[in-house]
Amino acid sequence: MTITHPPAARAPATSAAGVSAALPAEAPDHERVLITRGARSGLTIIVAVHSTRLGQALGGARLWHYEHWTDALADALRLSQAMTMKNAAAGLARGGGKSVIAIPVGTTLDAAATHDAMLDLGDAVESLGGAYMTAEDVGTSAELMAVVHERTEHVCGLPPEQGGVGEPADATAAGVHASILATLGEVFGSNDPAGRHLVIAGLGQVGGRLARSLASSGARLTVTDVAEAKRALADELGAAWVDPADAHLVEADVFVPCGLGGVLTPEVVRELRVRAVVGAANNQLASRDVAALLQERGVVWAPDFVVNAGGVIYLDVASAPGVDQAALDDRIAGIGDTVASVLRSACDHGMTTLESAERLARARLDAAG
Repeated sequence: MTITHPPAARAPATSAAGVSAALPAEAPDHERVLITRGARSGLTIIVAVHSTRLGQALGGARLWHYEHWTDALADALRLSQAMTMKNAAAGLARGGGKSVIAIPVGTTLDAAATHDAMLDLGDAVESLGGAYMTAEDVGTSAELMAVVHERTEHVCGLPPEQGGVGEPADATAAGVHASILATLGEVFGSNDPAGRHLVIAGLGQVGGRLARSLASSGARLTVTDVAEAKRALADELGAAWVDPADAHLVEADVFVPCGLGGVLTPEVVRELRVRAVVGAANNQLASRDVAALLQERGVVWAPDFVVNAGGVIYLDVASAPGVDQAALDDRIAGIGDTVASVLRSACDHGMTTLESAERLARARLDAAG
């Protein structure tokens, strides 16, 4: 592992996902970690390349507020490792990486400062010599990726008018939808969502699209978001609205977390009143042992890094020349088959669904040598 320009270390803290983000006691198993200060923006930029065993690392760029740079580092390490598992489980010839731009708490970036930060990110990505390709993530967009592209070719998800494939939210939502149907089939014996009650927590780019697709399929919805303005979507869809803090308490068939990570704490899991959890949020488990607690409670959890792979599949496959749209759509719909396989394997081998999904990813990594 290579670390460039590390500031002084400090104690564990809290990540952007709101969960414990303690730095590992031992060196992480990353191939390379770049920590640098942007020449234009002055912001701390971290690029974590976890693995290139399957190919160039691919993962988004997160622009977020952190209390200290070590919080951003913990986020980058955790998220890049998850990208390795996601890309491997999805069958992509891509490794795992992530970039994080840390905005100090209390600081607001105007358009000029954000533009500078993206140029700095481009320089950081370029310095890695092609080991890592970035894309949009929390706090960034296809338009901001176009700014990154001014400094490096190693970026995808550019706006269509600039020859790119745009943002992957549609594909991510389609993959989550397919995963929900697959989980319904495994839990209830039918993948028809009509009449099923689902609770969607988070109505952003993916959660909003998912709410629309599920409502059109006849599902009964309870929804929530930290932004009160999202209540308009609930009214439009005829969905019930609940306070974000109470979403996990609703008695329903499926809980669908679509916000930031860390939502599945031991306390939340003990209070869940659903048969399954399937959602778009990354890193939903507050800690690994929560997977066993879900199993003990009889709640089927579809692992997030399998469920939400539609976006990365889209960015990887759609960026290749001559892509066939029907084949791409089938590939994303196939996430549902992967989810079903993971759930069945967990049952057959007496393991958690997390262990089952990791087993699939590691088998593909091991096959690469």
